[in-house]
Amino acid sequence: MFEDNLGRLIYLVLLLGALGGWALVEARGRFGQFTRQALAWVMIFGGLAAGYGLVKDINFGSQQALVSGEARQLEIKRSGDGHYYLALAVDGVPVRFMVDTGASSIVLSDRDTDRLNIERSKLAFLGQARTANGIIRTAQITLRNVTLEGQAMGDLQASVGDGPLGVSLLGMEFLNRFSRVEIARDRLILTH
Repeated sequence: MFEDNLGRLIYLVLLLGALGGWALVEARGRFGQFTRQALAWVMIFGGLAAGYGLVKDINFGSQQALVSGEARQLEIKRSGDGHYYLALAVDGVPVRFMVDTGASSIVLSDRDTDRLNIERSKLAFLGQARTANGIIRTAQITLRNVTLEGQAMGDLQASVGDGPLGVSLLGMEFLNRFSRVEIARDRLILTH
């Protein structure tokens, strides 16, 4: 493995040396103009690379699909960021959750708490949760009329943290509602 990387490094050094030598010969006598053109090309290639990276992360269509069969299954395709996301409707409001097997419960992000018209100032932050950013205070709430792909899930208990959370999380309490949870390649399969 080291030999492969060493070979690539030697190749890149030789390639950059050849390109640098060519650039010095071409720039002779007109260095300012050459520098401007080189920077323009660097920006063009950088923009194309950034655009390619963004296209991979854009969500084109739904990442989840209901599969019929003997057992009702829900297949969720892995997102470009490597996580699985599941859309639930809470009182008719769509909420996008990240499936998190490291979380024990359902936790709402600040943005989704606001979208669901939950007033944090009226909540009693009596609990605690350990997060990647440390310990935060939490308040318990009930999410009413939750549906998944049109199927009623009933009311669900959830938490709201007093600190910032970028995405709402679906933890193990939610996943335990399914008879089977499996990951097959780039799919999360939930079976009722």
